Amino acid sequence: MWWLSGIFRDVYLIRKPDVHVYDYFVKTTLDENYEHAELQIETELHSRMKDSAAYRVEYQLLDAEYKLIAGDELEGVLEKEEDTRTTRIPVKAPKKWTAETPYLYHLLLILKDEKDQVTEIIPTKVGFRQVELKDGLIQVNGVPILFKGVNRHEHHPDLGRVVPIDWMRKDIELMKQHNINAVRTAHYTDDPRFYDLCNEYGLYVIDEADLETHGFSLVGNISQLSDDADWEAAYLDRMKRMVERDKNHPSIIIWSLGNESGFGKNLVTMSKWAKQRDDTRLIHYEGETRAIMTKSENDPQELNVAADMFSTMYSSVELMEQWGKRSDLQQPHILCEFGHAMGNDPGGFKEYFETFYKHKRLQGGFVWEWLDHGIRQYTPEGKEYFAYGGDFGEIPHDSNFVIDGMVMPDRTPSPALLEYKKVIEPVKVEAIDLEKGTVRIHNRYDFADLSHLAASWSIHADGELEHTGTIDLPDIGPGTYQDVELSLSFDAKENTDYWLTIRLAEKHDTRWARAGHEVAWEQFPIQVTVEQAEESARGRVSASVAVPLRAETIAETNQYVVNGEAFEIVFNQTNGEIDSWKYHGLEILEKGPAINFWRAPTDNDRIDQEEFSTRSEEKAWEASGVHMLQQRLVDFKSELSAEKDSVLITVTKKISPPGFNWGFKTSIKYEIAHTGIVTVKVDGKKFGEGSITLPKIGLQFYLKKAFDQVDWYGRGPGESYVDSKLANRVGRWSAPVKELFTPYVVPQENGNRTDVKWVSLTTESGAGLLAAGDLFNFSAHHYTTEILENARHTIDLAEQDFIEFNLDHQQNGLGSASCGPGVLEKYELKNNDFEFVFHIGGFSKREISPNSLWKRMR
Repeated sequence: MWWLSGIFRDVYLIRKPDVHVYDYFVKTTLDENYEHAELQIETELHSRMKDSAAYRVEYQLLDAEYKLIAGDELEGVLEKEEDTRTTRIPVKAPKKWTAETPYLYHLLLILKDEKDQVTEIIPTKVGFRQVELKDGLIQVNGVPILFKGVNRHEHHPDLGRVVPIDWMRKDIELMKQHNINAVRTAHYTDDPRFYDLCNEYGLYVIDEADLETHGFSLVGNISQLSDDADWEAAYLDRMKRMVERDKNHPSIIIWSLGNESGFGKNLVTMSKWAKQRDDTRLIHYEGETRAIMTKSENDPQELNVAADMFSTMYSSVELMEQWGKRSDLQQPHILCEFGHAMGNDPGGFKEYFETFYKHKRLQGGFVWEWLDHGIRQYTPEGKEYFAYGGDFGEIPHDSNFVIDGMVMPDRTPSPALLEYKKVIEPVKVEAIDLEKGTVRIHNRYDFADLSHLAASWSIHADGELEHTGTIDLPDIGPGTYQDVELSLSFDAKENTDYWLTIRLAEKHDTRWARAGHEVAWEQFPIQVTVEQAEESARGRVSASVAVPLRAETIAETNQYVVNGEAFEIVFNQTNGEIDSWKYHGLEILEKGPAINFWRAPTDNDRIDQEEFSTRSEEKAWEASGVHMLQQRLVDFKSELSAEKDSVLITVTKKISPPGFNWGFKTSIKYEIAHTGIVTVKVDGKKFGEGSITLPKIGLQFYLKKAFDQVDWYGRGPGESYVDSKLANRVGRWSAPVKELFTPYVVPQENGNRTDVKWVSLTTESGAGLLAAGDLFNFSAHHYTTEILENARHTIDLAEQDFIEFNLDHQQNGLGSASCGPGVLEKYELKNNDFEFVFHIGGFSKREISPNSLWKRMR
């Protein structure tokens, strides 16, 4: 976070009557069946009068429509300067508050003097809810809950630590729209208005005391102050201020003692006081769990004393699985921080929540963090960018470690937020028997049924909408499921992909979204049996070809030229690359294609590789020279087949970094059909050791700038990677190149699309290049990999006069190594032998659609 000085919140004075309500504390308790409730109100009265004063306090409880539900009154004489009285009001079957059903009652505290004149009215809101540790789990109203949370700092790109209420509201609406149900106020108490909004919109809150002694880790004793009796009063003061200020917010269900302050007796004192003052909430403190884990080598043998739950940061999925299996610990486990969302990050949300759902004692977590703390700046020319640590010449600073959120500084959602929304959807749809149209709908809400949702289905053929229908949702209670049968009969066509998509959306406007807002969706491939055509259609673009292939060597330039009816491809026999590729005389290429292994490092890549380089040299990409792999031509062969009317060109290369004894012996075979379709077969045999993983493996082209209209069939419309792709559904998508770019505050690898079957880049008139293959990746940018890698801000990006087009066989996952575990092994791109095939050809949309050409390539 930024260290900024000043007063960030409103400061105000209130004039009170001589006899007045100084404070109040509203508690709600439910009976053993969680049906009826008792409203307990503790009222503290103060007087500035010299003599005793008679008073009466009336309490009126009204429902959300302001209808009187219950009431009570207290009468007395204030004999001293202050007095505290408590009343208890039974409430029959109140509507209960949860993050899913945030029902609020209105409570009026009305103070009258001895003449029965109203001297003060204090309105507040009440949510009937009961929080407890029961059966070893955090329960709300008798139901264990799962945190799908985020950590949130207070930050505004123009006002710094001053956050206007409309921006708070925007934060909360975005959270609710993306299925988030909880917030940790890291690492201090927030503006009081934020909690009011959490009460209204429905978010569980861990309210955290403004306590951190992180700097003491630099002297080898982070617990130094926490275990020093001289600091007990200061510690306790921070806890008291938080609890006393925020105690009447139903959204706050857990008090947190602070953050990263080691562990000691002062924290135990804070916890004891809080539990004595407020027995309606639980206590959190990650530092105690860390101390327990340190003593037990990550296998806890004792319970927390100060805290009511185990809490860790950035624990791996493997560790969570290990801890989830424990049945002997009567406290649950949460991740108060995980999924470090720094730059193009994180990957692996899916595996975390699969583990949470698998083990009840794992009650979810809070992503670090909600937003990038960029400060909006402008160049002298008026170009906007966001500043981070060091941009103002300050020392010390944490560089871009303040840029680690799921929304950008202006609250633009990042791809990470969309992925998180998908993974934590409150409804899961499972295919049971698609031939019969049977799907299983799981309600993953903790309290709500699905009556507020409308469900529909659609079928797309090769990305084109074919059929739609609605689903009559049965009564599916929270935590249950039911099977539903859909009428999916349709006429299947040969050589066609069919996908079933099911959507669940809000029926009506809510406080946080309009009717029609999509809450959850799922997609399934439909396997259809159709008699296939006997004759392969690969390469058959038109019924006949008037001009046969011609191929010749131009000795003066050492080029090999292949000509067809509508194309010309010129190979450079010196380096084995293609110098020119024309379709109907239109030049497509600026440069390429060439085998490529490098990507502009993500924040995770940079930090992961730095740590690798200190642990074992052979693992780091740069330490192994992956970033400077060089290619040397070994052989260039060509063969014209009159029988097939095709040309086969084989380019053999050795690829290796200078100064290292590892690399690849590669073979690229270009089989050029008379139609102009080129089948590119790439084979790489590794020699030596090198790094354990690679950033990517694929082909890199530079295309002429005019080819900036992109169509593809695969996951979209947004950015996706192998370990972060669930938010993007399979379909046909279109966008100009500039819209494929994700403007991370610190430029890095971005804009990849996964599980693609074909992609085309064309001019506005429709002429261009199409590439097809077996579930590949692609990206296209106006910036080169080198430019992205060297830029520190978006203003450093210089748009080029060509398009960098990456056609990738595979990419390494994203992981979360900027602060947490790296890429899961199943998503790692191992540095091994490789082979892949692409079909590439020039075409015009006026003559044939990309989808039709793809089918003929299959």
